[in-house]
Amino acid sequence: MGLKSVLSAKIEVKANKDVFHDVFIHKPHHVSTMCPMHIQDCELLEGVFGTVGSKISWAYKHEGKKMISKQIIEAIDEEKQITTFKEYEGDIVNKYENVKATFHIDAKDDTDLVCWTIEYERPNEDLPELISLMEFIVSLIKAVDDHHANMN
Repeated sequence: MGLKSVLSAKIEVKANKDVFHDVFIHKPHHVSTMCPMHIQDCELLEGVFGTVGSKISWAYKHEGKKMISKQIIEAIDEEKQITTFKEYEGDIVNKYENVKATFHIDAKDDTDLVCWTIEYERPNEDLPELISLMEFIVSLIKAVDDHHANMN
């Protein structure tokens, strides 16, 4: 059994919160056009975008390296705008185990927050926490937010 870790981030956004749920769940293939510095490609491998059991492949650049992430959508709660992805193949799961990411939208007062939580296991203490991956995700959310905020 590995060392279990959980990282979370809540990012305040200017664009309408519903935009993020729509983009990351139903139209992830549009992300590469919104922020090509982060995401180079998103491909549907199996199923239909926005449905449980669908498999998606992401090509992205992180820490100067081209990387791949293959995920399956494990759960979607449209009403609460919560989605869980399980990483099943790619650069991250080559080193880390049981990698899951949960995406949800939170609204407090007049503030909309995009929230990401990454759960994973490190096989040993020599492997670093995925802090740089969370920083990448925060930067990605900000780029998508800027893209949509500038459209208005």
